[in-house]
Amino acid sequence: MRLLALAAATGLVVAYDFVKEYSGPNFFSDWDFFGSWDNLTLGDTNWVNATDAWGHNLISVNQAGNVVITVDQGNVDWNFKRDAVRITTQDTYNLGTLWIFDVYHIPWGCGVWPSIWTMGPDWPQGGEIDIIEGINRQPANQIAVHTSSGCTHDPNAWQSGASGAADCSLPSGCLVKQTDDSQPSFGDSFAQAGGGVWAVQYDIEGIFIWFWTRARVPQELYQPAAESLDINAWGQPVAAFPSTTCSMTSFWAPQKIVIDTTFCGNWAGVPDLYAETCAGMPSTTGAPATGVCYVDNVIGPGSPRFDDAYWEIANIRAYTTGTNGPVATSLPDNSPSTNVKVPASAAVARTCASSSVPLLAVIVGFLWMLP
Repeated sequence: MRLLALAAATGLVVAYDFVKEYSGPNFFSDWDFFGSWDNLTLGDTNWVNATDAWGHNLISVNQAGNVVITVDQGNVDWNFKRDAVRITTQDTYNLGTLWIFDVYHIPWGCGVWPSIWTMGPDWPQGGEIDIIEGINRQPANQIAVHTSSGCTHDPNAWQSGASGAADCSLPSGCLVKQTDDSQPSFGDSFAQAGGGVWAVQYDIEGIFIWFWTRARVPQELYQPAAESLDINAWGQPVAAFPSTTCSMTSFWAPQKIVIDTTFCGNWAGVPDLYAETCAGMPSTTGAPATGVCYVDNVIGPGSPRFDDAYWEIANIRAYTTGTNGPVATSLPDNSPSTNVKVPASAAVARTCASSSVPLLAVIVGFLWMLP
């Protein structure tokens, strides 16, 4: 945080250069499909492979050119799981990266658990950033970072969101809830506002996340593949995890981006949490509510219960403080061993921003010499 504060005070520009965009008809060519049941969060979900995702119309590109990722709307019998999608980038991003997520719609509804997050190559080691995440009919987005033991959330972090747990090794991670009601960040209110944009700085100084509803998005982010971004004008982030209490070189590794939707599981399906926003809601079959997430939501017909359980994403862009762009590497995607990759040829990852640390070292050295 020292770097950001001093940069703003001295007028020093911290710019990020464009290296990658995921969008349009080619969006899915740079992602691996999980192709197995949800053994991560024990959700009542079968994450399909690429062939089934296309064949069952779970992924598409709409007339606006936005990517749509939805869930199975058909009938699910007892003791079966509902189909959905989990995808992971073949690209791996190092410290010195800035991601922009332009999203129009987030899946929501009783039993629904969507997330856009990142993970290290040896996950759960190497850190995890939960950028967009919520459950059921939760009113606002929840941001979290997860690490091994020894990393905490600085209580003096400069952010607009409300901090929760401070020990990043807890199951919940270090939590920050978005609390600005004028900028809806989840559920129907987010969609009604036209969606919004998240920016995530993953750097040697820490992890900093900004959010804007559609009407407040900085104009530079609408430029087609803007060649360079200056973050200094963005002001206070909604969530800040500075390196002052969590060393980025000790707890973090290069990250891949993950998008998924699951059902129920060990968060959305916990009875007390499910009841917070879904108590008394009739089951998908029209029967009286049982309060059991799987019974009330997963079995039976998908529509109209899951009509809102879809992602609509304009694009995801990656920027770096380095100058070399993507570099080939052999870093694997160590998702659970049941991961079935489609296509099988997508085994080579790419690392971006490999030269960012030397540049930041020069900047920090310069700042420390200032009076």
